[in-house]
Amino acid sequence: MARDLGLLVLRLCGLYMAFGHGWGKVMSLSSGQGTRLIEGVGNLGFPAPVVFAWAAALSEFLGGLLVAFGLGTRYAAAFTAFTMFVAAFLQHHAASHFLSWLGVAPVADDVRKGWGNPELAFTYMMLFLGVALLGPGAWSLDALIARRRR
Repeated sequence: MARDLGLLVLRLCGLYMAFGHGWGKVMSLSSGQGTRLIEGVGNLGFPAPVVFAWAAALSEFLGGLLVAFGLGTRYAAAFTAFTMFVAAFLQHHAASHFLSWLGVAPVADDVRKGWGNPELAFTYMMLFLGVALLGPGAWSLDALIARRRR
């Protein structure tokens, strides 16, 4: 019971991912005002930046909702974890931040500030990776569907 409650608590973070991060991106892209997001994706070197911007936005929004409700949980969590990996390590340069913090590869403060903070994306990445590995738990739509199939 404690494991299932813990998984539910972790999965509910998907609601914040969906509405705190994904919803705004989806609305921005659907209204034709997602230029900044599309340019950011293009600057990361992705081909077809419009397609990948939509993939990221939908991963955050739909992936977050699916994880929260526990439907297709492992796939949704894995896809969302990958999206957060891209955000943490490509957009926000998490590895370079860490090496700079250790003093191994110092970076100028203005450059580091320009990268933004990778902490939130890294935390979401780890959280969703954990859910992808552990599964949704008993209090999920996936578990309900599995019980009905038996």
